[in-house]
Amino acid sequence: MVDIKKYEEKAEKLKAIAHPHRLCIVKGLIDNACNVTKIQECLELPQSTISQHLSKLRAANIIEGQRSGLEICYKVVDRDIIDIIKILCP
Repeated sequence: MVDIKKYEEKAEKLKAIAHPHRLCIVKGLIDNACNVTKIQECLELPQSTISQHLSKLRAANIIEGQRSGLEICYKVVDRDIIDIIKILCP
């Protein structure tokens, strides 16, 4: 019997990165953990848009944020996603 739940979880993670901006954010965070302002500068998108993308990635447990004073520094914590990104975006 196939454990379909395992595949559902992986499919949700793939859906979370299946947007060009989120894919770019994840690739950037693999290379350098950083805050919303840095991501915003790189992508030239409104802060609210970046926050929405980060929220989806957090909900999928792909990234985590560590608070330091008023800033939150984000990093990728999902090993499967890191491996996928390294294949897709060498």
